[in-house]
Amino acid sequence: MNEFTDFTGFGLIVLLTVVIILLVIKGLTLVPQRRSMVIERLGKFHRVLEPGLNFLVPFIDQARQITILRFENGQPVVRIDRQIDMREIVLDFPAQAVVTQDNVNVQIDGVLYYQIMDSQAAVYGTENLVLAIQTLAQTSLRSEIGTMELDKIFESRHEINGRLQSTMDEAGNKWGVKVNRVEIRDITMPDEIREAMNQQMVAERNRRAQVRTAEGYKQAEILKAEGDKQSVILNAEGDREAAVAKAEGDKRAAVLHAEGEAKAIRHIVEAIQDKTNDPSMAINYLIAKDYIDMLPQIAKEGDRVFVPVEASNLMGSVGGIRELLGPGAVSGGSGNSQG
Repeated sequence: MNEFTDFTGFGLIVLLTVVIILLVIKGLTLVPQRRSMVIERLGKFHRVLEPGLNFLVPFIDQARQITILRFENGQPVVRIDRQIDMREIVLDFPAQAVVTQDNVNVQIDGVLYYQIMDSQAAVYGTENLVLAIQTLAQTSLRSEIGTMELDKIFESRHEINGRLQSTMDEAGNKWGVKVNRVEIRDITMPDEIREAMNQQMVAERNRRAQVRTAEGYKQAEILKAEGDKQSVILNAEGDREAAVAKAEGDKRAAVLHAEGEAKAIRHIVEAIQDKTNDPSMAINYLIAKDYIDMLPQIAKEGDRVFVPVEASNLMGSVGGIRELLGPGAVSGGSGNSQG
């Protein structure tokens, strides 16, 4: 009897030990890095498990499940998970139809990057966290695009992304979510709108080409006008310098001619001063000589030559000088005049 009692007590101890070991094993929970778990004790929030090995009281502590909506090959897939992913997650939500301010129907395809920062708020803040984020992103995107014209959308993608991120981040705080980036990936428009935009782009490029051609022609005309101006200025300066040089030459020639005439007059006056007291005879002689030298040139310019009456007086002066000095003296005087 005692042996049976001892065996029964030993069996109970072993059984209790096995149960305790099983309960301990069941209570051990391993949380991977960058994951977390929300624990409820008897249906009430208890704590958040950090990465590592943790112990839960079996049948009392339970992990709160989180519903996650994901898209695989464009199809929505709902997953229920006990662990919450704390890494940055890419949400590629489907394209949606949006009407712009100028009444153009376009398809906007966007992508969103978010990260769960507060596991408790993510679990208790909304029933389906990803669905809430997606719906908010779509409505915010539709609201932003609806206030802008189509041309402005292509020019302001960065501004639209910034405003969407600000709106999503503000709303996501109560869900424990941090929205890092919201980007418009693709904009699909009707074919007629795309064709009209292509024609507008071609027209704009043609206009720019014409403007550049006109600017080039304008610059060429300006340079040509500047060149003509400089040419005229240089030609005028050259003509002026040539005229000055010619005037200087004529001046020097006139001075030399006058000096030669004066020298000739002095020689003639010195030659006749002993034979007459009239110095005007020397001057008349030189004038008559020049007149005689010009007669052949005058004769070339016309068929007839008219000799004025005053020429006889000049010829008389030449004859008077010849009589006073003799032919040899007059010839010598004329030679000095020419010299």
